Amino acid sequence: MKKDAHYYALLAMSRSVGIEKETAHKIAYASQFVDDAKVNKITLAADNPSDLLSELGDEILNAATCHSYSDLSTYNYSSMTANTSAFHFVPGCEGRNFPKKMRCKKESKIIKFIVEEAVNNADPIKLGITLHAYADTFSHQGFSGIASKVNDVEGVRENNQIYISNFQLLKEKRWKEIGTRITTFLSELIKDRVVPAYGHGQVYSYPDIPYLEWRYEYDATDNFSSQYQVSRVKNTERFIEALKKIKDILQKFLENNNQYRDDSIVEVDYEEFNSILTARKVEEERIADWKDFMLTKGLLSSSDQNIIEYDHNIWLKEAFKDFINCDFERRIVNDVHLADDFLQSNWYKYYQGIQWYKQLFFKAAEKNGLSIPNNYS
Repeated sequence: MKKDAHYYALLAMSRSVGIEKETAHKIAYASQFVDDAKVNKITLAADNPSDLLSELGDEILNAATCHSYSDLSTYNYSSMTANTSAFHFVPGCEGRNFPKKMRCKKESKIIKFIVEEAVNNADPIKLGITLHAYADTFSHQGFSGIASKVNDVEGVRENNQIYISNFQLLKEKRWKEIGTRITTFLSELIKDRVVPAYGHGQVYSYPDIPYLEWRYEYDATDNFSSQYQVSRVKNTERFIEALKKIKDILQKFLENNNQYRDDSIVEVDYEEFNSILTARKVEEERIADWKDFMLTKGLLSSSDQNIIEYDHNIWLKEAFKDFINCDFERRIVNDVHLADDFLQSNWYKYYQGIQWYKQLFFKAAEKNGLSIPNNYS
């Protein structure tokens, strides 16, 4: 899923079940930030306040939660298991060998265990992190967060045309047919020779396009003997089911944490909600529709611009002095100065949340017969 679902749909859903604004914002922001937290290591400047250095040491490690198929630094065992698998392709723990057990499954035992811990915790940031991974088990099911034969697929096709924009769709049927043939040929050539079998890279962004119907062929055998089966996917069904289940999770969290309740909210029409969620539009257009939906339904007001406009740097700016965006686009940032209230910042709470999540992830994996070497058990 993308920002329109991980942030805006989740924000709208959180508000619609009666969660007050700031808490709903933390849940949705943490959910989307899982796809934006690039920095993995931060070394601290020696002239930071001594109380902070005594608490944190001289560096912050293992802070990243986003993955990139084009970033070679993510092609290592730790990144694949503690990052890509943990937060984006939660393993299903099914099959006779390690690669098959790492294959993501909708609502796997691992993610259900972490969800149960999250709803019984009063921390909205931990819940948001967990809901990102939970949602991705619906859209990323069938693929693995490690480079694996599991992800080496064939026959990738879209059944309904990918929407580009109101002005960019091909008008001529003849040129459309020619373009489709060329695109198919080049896609297969690039996939087989360039794109590694990592995550859903070989099916492009198809799993994250909410209206798309598509198909692919995967090796269903335990020994990868090239006996392929066809998987036909309707993303609309996956997205609607995921958000319906997320609604139940949010309601349970609110029941356990009544301090976050806003009694002024009236539930929205979920038919309209689902139509925005799965609209055949580009992501930016769906985001615009979500903003309008939340404003017209009274879930947010025009004064809530800091909530309406997602900015992946907000928590970073609050936590680090002399913040420069280009520095925090890298995996390692050196000689950093912390804000005076760093230990109370949302970024630090997010960092604590992902460490909490990873401990539970590896614990649940081991409990369900999947032994993944790690530093969190």
